Amino acid sequence: MLFSELISNVNVLEVKNYRDPEIKGLSYDSRLVKPGEAFFCIEGIKTDGHLYIKEAVKRGAEVVFTQKVSYEDIPENVTEIQVADSRLALAQCACAFYSNPSRDLFLVGVTGTNGKTTTCFLIEKILSRMGMKTGIIGTIENHIGSRIEPVIRTTPESLDLQKLLRRMVDEKVEAVAMEVSSHGLELERVKGCEFDVVVFTNLTQDHLDFHLSIEEYFSAKSSLFMEADYGEDRKAIINIDDDFGVRIFGESNLPSMTYGIERNADIMARDVSLLPEGNRFLLKWPGGEILVESKLKGKFNVYNCLAAAGVGLEAGAKKEDIKLALGEMEGVPGRFESIYCGQPFEVVVDYAHTPEGVKGLLETSRQVCDGRVILVVGCGGDRDRSKRPLMGKIGVEMSDFCILTSDNPRGEEPMSIIEMMLEGVRGEFPPSRYAVEVDRRKAIRKAVEEAKPGDVVVIAGKGHEKEQLIGNKAIPFDDREVATDCLKEVMGAKA
Repeated sequence: MLFSELISNVNVLEVKNYRDPEIKGLSYDSRLVKPGEAFFCIEGIKTDGHLYIKEAVKRGAEVVFTQKVSYEDIPENVTEIQVADSRLALAQCACAFYSNPSRDLFLVGVTGTNGKTTTCFLIEKILSRMGMKTGIIGTIENHIGSRIEPVIRTTPESLDLQKLLRRMVDEKVEAVAMEVSSHGLELERVKGCEFDVVVFTNLTQDHLDFHLSIEEYFSAKSSLFMEADYGEDRKAIINIDDDFGVRIFGESNLPSMTYGIERNADIMARDVSLLPEGNRFLLKWPGGEILVESKLKGKFNVYNCLAAAGVGLEAGAKKEDIKLALGEMEGVPGRFESIYCGQPFEVVVDYAHTPEGVKGLLETSRQVCDGRVILVVGCGGDRDRSKRPLMGKIGVEMSDFCILTSDNPRGEEPMSIIEMMLEGVRGEFPPSRYAVEVDRRKAIRKAVEEAKPGDVVVIAGKGHEKEQLIGNKAIPFDDREVATDCLKEVMGAKA
């Protein structure tokens, strides 16, 4: 693509050493630049791409995009483009370079604090039932048809996202369900994506280390429903039982369908039965109703089914497609995932890592056991500290026995994180209700040893993750594998 074509939609402040070369690729990582490519200097959280201009030029960058400031060390044979926002410029150029692939897809964006992953999997089920070749872009894995690919971050950088969407189009994918994170929205990663449907699940306290306040967090999420950049003709599916959903519904100009259980909505669940084997409810909307018998457990999964059904209705799904798809869904990796090794009690691994997420997880756990709920939970390091006392309090209050442990401590001392969780516990509950075990493997082993027939052991926080982040290292650690090992050891010892 000629350089002049690449920047046709970019707000350029100044150009130096203007030429119009053919651009062979785009990069925001100086280590990956190839001859003939354009390099974008991105101001990141940990470093600044402007520091690596010389390396990018040395590797053959034809063009360098800088943010506001001119750099004198760019040689005369390299064009410098100054823009107000290099992240936005990267998104715009990526869309142009890959020929706006979202226009060739039925693209669904799902945002919210909890439920994004399961909702996307359910949407994929419904659209597949309709005969479409589908894709998923999300937290756990990406799907291109039946092929599964690994994930680096929930919402990829704009360049990686557009490249992935282009591959999907080239491989004849017709519809994609994509998790849209608040980081992805705030950092311009999804700018230029033209969605057909956008979904709001809920909003609770999370990521306040990044957004600083719940209002900033809401502003990032709600932009998917407010700004014109995400598709002129998109429709919205909104959880009206969530107070922030009520705000979005009132403030957005998009044609919208609401869903809920408690408040009057366009799509509703009636006669809800939350059973140990799954959920059963009557799904009603103005055009009809179906009886849903889902293998997914818990009230939060009723909401996920309603959201997915709304997308299906917008896509023109038949009632039978929705009914069968919701009933077929077995589960999502790391989302209320059962671990069974012949033990006479339940063991569940889940990704819940927010106060509201843990609350919903424990409410569901009560529904699947006759005995005690034993919880293993921690909080991530270098993340929102204000939720730690809340997580501790909810964990102990709603379980019968809670083991506070390490999650992904990153750059923090694990015990200092647990001490902050204990601020919500000490003086509120007797010491017999909780224990501290910093070593996560030992904590899981302790929970399994503690369990008796009819109990449920709930291991929260990491879900599908296969590593534990300690300092600057990623240590292999999968809660599901560790739980399996502990169960085999404990059951073997008792045999």
